[in-house]
Amino acid sequence: TQEDLKEMSLTPTVSISEALQRVNDGRADLGFVAIENSIEGSVNITQDTLTFDTDLLIQREVVISVQMNLLVRPGTKIADITEVVSFPHATAQCRGWLAKNLPQAKHQAANSTADAARQLAESGEPHTAAIGTARAAEVYGLDILASAIEDHHENQTRFVLVAKEGIPAPTGHDKTSLVVFQRADRPGSLLGILQEFAARAINLTRLESRPTKQGLGDYCFLMDVEGHVADELVADCLRNLHMKHGEVKFLGSYPSGSGSGNGDADLRSAASTESAAADVWLTEVRKQIQG
Repeated sequence: TQEDLKEMSLTPTVSISEALQRVNDGRADLGFVAIENSIEGSVNITQDTLTFDTDLLIQREVVISVQMNLLVRPGTKIADITEVVSFPHATAQCRGWLAKNLPQAKHQAANSTADAARQLAESGEPHTAAIGTARAAEVYGLDILASAIEDHHENQTRFVLVAKEGIPAPTGHDKTSLVVFQRADRPGSLLGILQEFAARAINLTRLESRPTKQGLGDYCFLMDVEGHVADELVADCLRNLHMKHGEVKFLGSYPSGSGSGNGDADLRSAASTESAAADVWLTEVRKQIQG
C-alpha cells in the first residue's frame, strides 16, 4: 500500500532489533517494524530498541488489519500437531483458539511470524505448526489448516517506518512520539508531565511506562501525542518538558496512519490564542522596566 516504497530493495531480517540496528548502523536506509497491536499492546522489543539502543526517527505509521492462520506442511492434520511456533505476540493473539483446539501443544518462540513459517518449511517437521499470514504460507509452500484463528477479529497492528534522520513536513494530521525520563521519582511527577499537555490542549493517544534498565522501580514514560513538532504549542510543550521534568528523547513527528492527529481544533486554537495574548501582556509589563 506504500506506493513510494515499491521500488526499494527489500531485505528481510531475523528479528525486529536487527532491522532497527541495520538502519542505525547505516546498513539500510529504512526499517519497517511492528510497534503496537490492538490485542496485545506494545511490541516491547521495538519500543526498547528505539528508546535505548538506537537514534532513529519515525517517518510514518501504517495500521494494518491482521489475520492469523495455522500453517502446516502439506499432509499435516490437526491431530498430528504437538508444537506451535510463532512470534510471541502472534501466539498471544490466538491463545483462546489454541487452548480450545490444541491444548496439549507446546509453544515455541520465533523472531517473527515470517521466521516461524520459514523454520517450519525448512525443518520438514510433520508435527509442528506455525502461526502466520496467508502470504507467508504462499512464500514458503505451506498449507493453511485453519484461518482467522485470532481471538478478536478486529485485530490490527501498527507498524512504523524509521530512518536515521529527517522529520517529515507537517500535514495537519500528525503524531509526535517521545520518551520522558524523570529527574526524580517523587509524588506528582507524572501529573506535572501530563499537565504540560493539558495546558496546551494537546491530546495524548498513548501513554505507558517502561523500565529504564537502571534499577528496580526506575521507569520512563513513552508517549504519542497529536500534533507536530513544527506546531508552536507542541514545540513549547516539549521545551518545558525538557527544561522542567527531565531528559526527553524525541522519536519523531510523522503523518498519522489513522487520518486523525490534529486534536480538537477549537481547543488548540483557543490555547494558541491564549498563549499569544499572554505574550502580548508580558511584553507590555516588561516595557515598564526602568533603566
